[in-house]
Amino acid sequence: MKPVKLLVFMIDALCTLDLEQIRDLPNMGEILRRGAAVRHLEPIYPSLTYPCHVAVVTGDTAKGHGIPHNEKVSVENPRAPWYNQRADIRGDTLFDAARRAGKTTCAISWPVTGKADIDFNMPMIVPISYQGDDPYQFLAGNASQNLLDAYYWKYGRFLKGKDRNLDLFTMALAPDIIRDFGQPDLMFVKMCDLDTVRHQNGIDNDFVKAQLKKHDEEFGVLVETVRRCGDFDRTAFVILGDHGQADIRRTVNMNLLLRNHGFIETDAEDRLVDYQAYCHSASMSGWIQLKDPDDGALREKVYRFLLTLKDDPENPIGVVLTKAEAEAKYGLVGPLDFVVEGKEPTAFDATLAGVDLFTPYLKPGRYYSVASHGYLPERDETTTLFAAGAGIKPGVMIERASLIRVGPTLAALTGIELRDAEGTAIREFLDQP
Repeated sequence: MKPVKLLVFMIDALCTLDLEQIRDLPNMGEILRRGAAVRHLEPIYPSLTYPCHVAVVTGDTAKGHGIPHNEKVSVENPRAPWYNQRADIRGDTLFDAARRAGKTTCAISWPVTGKADIDFNMPMIVPISYQGDDPYQFLAGNASQNLLDAYYWKYGRFLKGKDRNLDLFTMALAPDIIRDFGQPDLMFVKMCDLDTVRHQNGIDNDFVKAQLKKHDEEFGVLVETVRRCGDFDRTAFVILGDHGQADIRRTVNMNLLLRNHGFIETDAEDRLVDYQAYCHSASMSGWIQLKDPDDGALREKVYRFLLTLKDDPENPIGVVLTKAEAEAKYGLVGPLDFVVEGKEPTAFDATLAGVDLFTPYLKPGRYYSVASHGYLPERDETTTLFAAGAGIKPGVMIERASLIRVGPTLAALTGIELRDAEGTAIREFLDQP
């Protein structure tokens, strides 16, 4: 059997509920109808973009791969930088494994790939808030120079100004790379706009349906490019998401709550002076960090306080995990001593300004999102995966599987060795011994 080539089409915030619409779409629907699928693909915890993308290419939870959040959160630096360098990741990746096997690799708009040893690499590294006219400064030295030389002069315009759009940039590069350089053995293409549309409008509406059609058209371009310029019969096409999303029902300003109970001290302008316990937002979960984690009395005091919130029917807190429980159950490690989450989909605001502890609904314009993620993996707002083509067994439907099984499955499919992954391959997917 000839080696399988891999094209991974990652749609940020693809949800299980999207399968109903996708089945009727011409391009992604063809993959879903004739291939194999995991209906509920459970993200790692927290279900944030960067930890989940790294989980796909390592087969690990945050404990293994070392990326617990999008940002390098710290009490001292509320404007913490985002993870973006391959050096931030611990252990092996699919890109490393493919290189060892002599295969060519490509990653377009994939997070945490700055300076990665990837043949054709254009990382997701321009800051999300950047609206200037020089995005090249962020790509230089982090992206593959061969791609910058070939394409930035004509496609860099998509990354500039207030109307910048990373998906336009991605879909300009991806088919050109296949045509101009030959189809890579492993190609990972990441799309962002569905996540943005859901954050702004909620998880199920006409805006979402229209965006899914756009992603279907984009995927169709890649399939046709492989058909015309690549090796179609040897290619496995894999479509998946990194996490789902849920409509936010309530928000809680955890640091105001901690301040009101004496755990945080601020000045007259709501600036942090000192703290015993502080909350970092992971969007739909919160991380409580102790100033002195070795202070057993403080740890017990904060724990008891959090449990009173959980037991109070008027409070939105429904989950309280200790550091040890978060690591043992979900492989979550980071600057945290406790993790809290809502009974219902709840956003955790970590600012110190304002007066509202609880808000029934995040209205557009007041906060960033009306829907989000970051919640426990087993909640029903999961993502999904489906695949077809070379090496994929048709007609397989698996109800639930963990995201950390994706990397080992892709490794087995392409005949490479992903070292020390926590997850195991989904062998039912593979049409080979």
